[in-house]
Amino acid sequence: MSVDAPLLELEGIDTYYGQIHILQAVNLHVGPGELVCLLGGNASGKSTTLKTILGIVPPRRGAVRFAGEDVTSRPTAHRIARGLAIVPENRRVFAPMTVLENLEMGAYLRPKADLKEEFERVYTLFPLLHERRRQLAGTMSGGEQQMLAMGRALMSKPKLLLMDEPSMGLAPILVERSFEIIQQVHQSGVAMLVVEQNANVSLSIADRGYVLSTGRVVLEGQAADLLENEDLRKAYLGR
Repeated sequence: MSVDAPLLELEGIDTYYGQIHILQAVNLHVGPGELVCLLGGNASGKSTTLKTILGIVPPRRGAVRFAGEDVTSRPTAHRIARGLAIVPENRRVFAPMTVLENLEMGAYLRPKADLKEEFERVYTLFPLLHERRRQLAGTMSGGEQQMLAMGRALMSKPKLLLMDEPSMGLAPILVERSFEIIQQVHQSGVAMLVVEQNANVSLSIADRGYVLSTGRVVLEGQAADLLENEDLRKAYLGR
């Protein structure tokens, strides 16, 4: 992969559920080290885009390229091994397991002997996880579970971290903290694609953004420009 090549690229993606055409000619890319947000309301195609990136739903047309490889026909496990990781919607930590065990699950594809550096990195980013490493994940607050879900994903040493609706289910006071954490992870050098409905907060920390509506990309550009876009402001920002 050349220096200027995208880390992730979706080109002309058409994805269907049965006969229902969900994603329509979607083009999207994330460069190395970028933080890109994908915005859209309910039923806009955001979740299907993530499933297409992960290989859970294969596109009928188009190509998915990741880390210099055409992975369109490759299974999810291959893409994860190549360096994709996801923080799923509603965090989905393993509630009966400890914080430490959750983090170990994030690195299940890697030899345990290689994990010292990842543990140090995660504990540096999230000191609370080190303090609570023996606590059951299910007893943590929503914000703490968000930290754990991100730490678990980082344990795989991903090239690209996918975030699915990180603000969902969090109290408003915790949403801002959640995005501070996302920004902190990004500044540590991880490329990120953040899928969100909260346009204002997402664009405030992103490099670029895309807006999906009924399966099509209807707006794209630099985050600062999108924040000032009149159509986006009316549709998503309420101003």
